[in-house]
Amino acid sequence: MGNYSIEHILFLKKKKREHVIVVFFRLLILMIFLFVWEMLAKNGIINSFVFSCPSKVVKTLLKLFSGGTLFSHIGITFYEIIISFLLSSIVGIAIATLLWSNNMIHKILDPYLTIFNSLPKVALGPLIIIWFGAGINSVIFMGFIISIFVTIISIYQGFISTNINYITMLRCFNASKWQIFKYAVLPSNFKNIISALKVNISMNLIGIIMGELLVSKKGIGYLIMYGSQIFNIDLVITCIFILAIISYIMYSLVNKIK
Repeated sequence: MGNYSIEHILFLKKKKREHVIVVFFRLLILMIFLFVWEMLAKNGIINSFVFSCPSKVVKTLLKLFSGGTLFSHIGITFYEIIISFLLSSIVGIAIATLLWSNNMIHKILDPYLTIFNSLPKVALGPLIIIWFGAGINSVIFMGFIISIFVTIISIYQGFISTNINYITMLRCFNASKWQIFKYAVLPSNFKNIISALKVNISMNLIGIIMGELLVSKKGIGYLIMYGSQIFNIDLVITCIFILAIISYIMYSLVNKIK
């Protein structure tokens, strides 16, 4: 740190201290929640058969691990989420770029985007199964179709909200449409794209679990469906915690993009 000024060093220390405080209170809130939940179940204030408790969740997790099926189910769901997320993100950004580059295309497609975005995608489940078969392809497509329209709309709205002064300045230098997009629109919307990808993660997760509930014989969604059918609430809540961890991992990976 010898090359940094005192002010910069103090700033870095402040940022580090803020990060430590945020992480501490995040963990504290989680630990308090788990402790209160466990105490309520142990003292009979809530029915542990219906609401489960952290100790039962841990036992269920260990049982899945010892049975050798835990990582298989997690791996399937994680794979489906990754593929669906990449497809919807790439296609969503590409279509949003196309809509920005050609206002006529946007005017033509805008009502269709709104209609398809508002459709309850689970209603398309039977059709998706017929089109793609009762397997992993249907699950991935379910995740894709749920997230793609939200991605397109949110990224496009960011593109058209770019500061007009940047675009005007580039036009004064006879910049092409591509140059305006490359040097003004895209850099100005980097944070907006990252935010859209964060939303995309949650939408993909919803779609994948919906798909697994409908057709899958493996994955976290399948375990949730199986647990609900045999009224094993411990298994259902354990799977929900696993999904929360997967969601956090995906969110953290996107958040690392600078």
